[in-house]
Amino acid sequence: MHLRRAWLFGWLCIALHVLNSLTARAITIEEFAVPTNNAGLSGISAGPDGNVWFVEGSTDKIGRITPAGVITEFNLPAGSQPRDITTGPDGNLWFTEYGSNTIGMITPTGAVTPFAIGDTTGPSGIVSGPDGNLWFTEADSGQIGRITPAGNVTQFNLQAGSMPAGITNGPDGNLWFTEQGTDRVGRITPAGAIIDFPVSAGSGPAGIALGSDNNLWFTEFTGDRVGRITAAGALTEFGLGAVSSPLGITSGPDGNLWFTEQFSDKVARITTAGVITASELAPGSDPAGITTGPDGHIWFTEPGTNLIARVVPEPTGILLMTLAAATLLLSRRIKT
Repeated sequence: MHLRRAWLFGWLCIALHVLNSLTARAITIEEFAVPTNNAGLSGISAGPDGNVWFVEGSTDKIGRITPAGVITEFNLPAGSQPRDITTGPDGNLWFTEYGSNTIGMITPTGAVTPFAIGDTTGPSGIVSGPDGNLWFTEADSGQIGRITPAGNVTQFNLQAGSMPAGITNGPDGNLWFTEQGTDRVGRITPAGAIIDFPVSAGSGPAGIALGSDNNLWFTEFTGDRVGRITAAGALTEFGLGAVSSPLGITSGPDGNLWFTEQFSDKVARITTAGVITASELAPGSDPAGITTGPDGHIWFTEPGTNLIARVVPEPTGILLMTLAAATLLLSRRIKT
């Protein structure tokens, strides 16, 4: 009996080792070339049509890519310089035009409508808010903007030099955003009440996303860290290493946060406990925007190599399930 238990225990250890090695293996990246050269890729978002949409800041275009990798581009007026994009409550895509101080709307079929928001505002990040409106940051004017689907704009002032960047929905029904110029994370209610929370000096907070743990996670572009802040303002920061320059961040289907490291050419994930795993990309890829697509995969832009990339799950799901079941059976036999 003791020999049999030792044999079963040995197989249990092997099964656990295989499970661990399979789940920790490097991810696979699939890349798609954008038709227009030097597009200046940045923001990317899941679309309402089952596709992924992205912006081309250098060539004044909006791009759409299907799960099969087919890319279609839609022209904007010269000088638009689109920067970020999101799905709106009306089933269309909404995007910021940094160069023309405009918020744009594009239907899934490619019809574009612009909404001017004022001179020298520099619209940057954008998200669909909990109130049925679109909320965006104005990097140049230091404001948070709100636009209704009908195009009515309201702006809320921040402190001087704030340079707001990313924006996302919080767990508390408010909007949360980063302030690169003043090293703060801000919160604004749908009625426009604002409160700021300081982060480490020189951190340069950039992207921000709501995590599966109901905390806000953000990248620190000049601080080479990923930060986590609770709805009450409690801050924790996780170091990445010198000159990583994390930029975009998104909540993944696996419960982790996925982010891009622009200067170190990596795509990485961090668990809600702070464990970080990074995968290297081609030198000079300069990954930027990142999102979870309608297909459940992580998609991101590579402006340096002019590619749209997707993280492809390893085909180990069935094997993992089989090993998990075998492990459970073995452990029960050992106990008996």
